[in-house]
Amino acid sequence: MGPVNDTPISEFLLLGLSEAPELQPLLFGLFLSMYLVTVLGNLLIILAVSSDSRLHTPMYFFLGNLSLADICFTSTTVPKMLVNIQTHSKAIAYAGCITQMYFFVLFAGLDNFFLTVMAYDRFVAICHPLHYTVIMNPRLCVLLVLGSWIMSVLDSLLQCLMVLRLSFCSDWEIPHFFCELNQMTQLACSDTHLNNIVLYFVTVLLGSGPLAGIFYSYSKIVSSIRAIPSAQGKYKAFSTCASHLSVVSLFYGTSLGVYLSSAVTHGSQSSAVASVMYTVVTPMLNPFIYSLRNRDVKGALKRFSIVQVNKGQSPCI
Repeated sequence: MGPVNDTPISEFLLLGLSEAPELQPLLFGLFLSMYLVTVLGNLLIILAVSSDSRLHTPMYFFLGNLSLADICFTSTTVPKMLVNIQTHSKAIAYAGCITQMYFFVLFAGLDNFFLTVMAYDRFVAICHPLHYTVIMNPRLCVLLVLGSWIMSVLDSLLQCLMVLRLSFCSDWEIPHFFCELNQMTQLACSDTHLNNIVLYFVTVLLGSGPLAGIFYSYSKIVSSIRAIPSAQGKYKAFSTCASHLSVVSLFYGTSLGVYLSSAVTHGSQSSAVASVMYTVVTPMLNPFIYSLRNRDVKGALKRFSIVQVNKGQSPCI
């Protein structure tokens, strides 16, 4: 470890996905398009769920919250990346970096918890259908969402406080397109042993715990579906959780793939490219998965669009 520089750090440099000048316009157009599709798609889901009384159920209440979390999740990273590309600048202020990291961990945690809550909702709906309305009452739904927010806020606050205690020397370049927690820790020139312990402990507790809950819920769901005598009944039961299962597979598959591949290759730049899958692509695909595989959502979106078209038409005089 070299000598520590006592000069207070003022900014970091985000190296992005590529430093090649000829690729910058392509990256700008690609990420701007994906960001707009993500915001528009998830916003339509929120509007459809809130405007259609048929979707005022626990499952779609959680879906609306997941869509909101996805919008915020992508908005913590992509806009800053677009600004840096457009202004030909890689700089991000120290306070801005900590703020970006805080909200990234917050909304990533919310995605994690909301997917777990939605798995529990499907478990109750399929395994205990007669008691569904009693168990999944409005009070419990609000408490589950509130609990998810509290856990995510505490997690992100803890992680940021752990980073704030670190000292940074002359290497201020982050080989990523956002202030990623692990990359920030690796840049520190002070002792990061405690940071790594906290990071691994929280990852196991808040990552493996919800994932185990999802696996348990779906093991019970599969057992209940297998017990249904008719093929039509099995298909109907499975179709109610097919969209959620697709989103869970996409979210956890891409995020676990990123960290496993980075652990094997140890390539920061390749890790940054792979991170695009769960930070940008997954939130963009979620609305399509729920709208294409769910007739209730498709119907609500169609009715919402018809209402908006009728509102926009002036009455003939």
